[in-house]
Amino acid sequence: MKENKVIIGTRGSKLALWQTEWVKSELERTNPGVEVVLKKIKTTGDVILDVPLAKVGGKGLFVKEIEEALLRNDINLAVHSMKDVPTELPNGLHIAAICKREDPRDAIIISQKSKIKNQKFKDLPEGAHIGTSSLRRSCQLLYIRPDLNITQLRGNLDTRVRKLDEGQFNAIILAVAGVKRLGLQSRITEILSPEISLPAIGQGAIGIECRINDEFMNTIVSPLDHKETSACVRAERAFLKKLGGGCQVPIAAYARIEQRAKSEEHRIQTSYSELRTPNSELNLLLIIDGLVGSVSGEKIIKGHLEGKPEDPEILGIKLAEDLLARGAKEILQKIYRVS
Repeated sequence: MKENKVIIGTRGSKLALWQTEWVKSELERTNPGVEVVLKKIKTTGDVILDVPLAKVGGKGLFVKEIEEALLRNDINLAVHSMKDVPTELPNGLHIAAICKREDPRDAIIISQKSKIKNQKFKDLPEGAHIGTSSLRRSCQLLYIRPDLNITQLRGNLDTRVRKLDEGQFNAIILAVAGVKRLGLQSRITEILSPEISLPAIGQGAIGIECRINDEFMNTIVSPLDHKETSACVRAERAFLKKLGGGCQVPIAAYARIEQRAKSEEHRIQTSYSELRTPNSELNLLLIIDGLVGSVSGEKIIKGHLEGKPEDPEILGIKLAEDLLARGAKEILQKIYRVS
């Protein structure tokens, strides 16, 4: 392929195209003269819509075919939602950049036909019908509200909102990032705190994958890598990799970087680029929360660790080991036996 032309592989959903168009515009802005084109690729996850993700099995349901196109040299780059990317990548490929993260939290959208007074999660009536395709979400919500009726909801974001509006559900749970990127933030009823619904690994972050030995692509992509986001997502993915989990298991993690003044306990969430205080007067911390839960939501094991941003994978692994030692191993073994 010519060095002045970049072909990006992407899924064909509105959200995937929004993310890829954004990467395209950034590459064109930072590399004048380079032509960037998109190539839509249908993945297994896009084809199988009538089966819960947890029952489809396998890893990389939304990236496998795109990665195969990379390995065949049919495309130069792949743009993914990082929450869809397995922790094990094919030989010869790597995540060259992780872009600045959008809000990683989950949102609840309550039906506009609902008569719920305050339109909050805690105000949902007993037995309310909730739609989500995520075991992670259903596990955490059932832990708090075991009375809820949570059922399968697949399809792109527009399809999920349409099913809600048709009256098939009282409420649905979606990622804030996707809702905002498609301009539907006005539909958000409530953004759920991580204490209610800890986000998925990598949620809200866009990853750019390419061939390791493609020097030109690695060079033009590197400015899009956001240092803070990259460290946080790497910690979360190390946590997931150590647990050996995927979409069949309720696993969640959320990492962020904060600065803490040595003279006080006050914390200020920030990014590296915003730091102005001399290093002698503050500590930079990478803080990560994680959990493993049973599918039914009866049992959840949570953990919290703080450490150096320079060692994100070490922190993620340590948190996973802590959870495994406190009962997560037994939960995971039980789930894998059943599945």
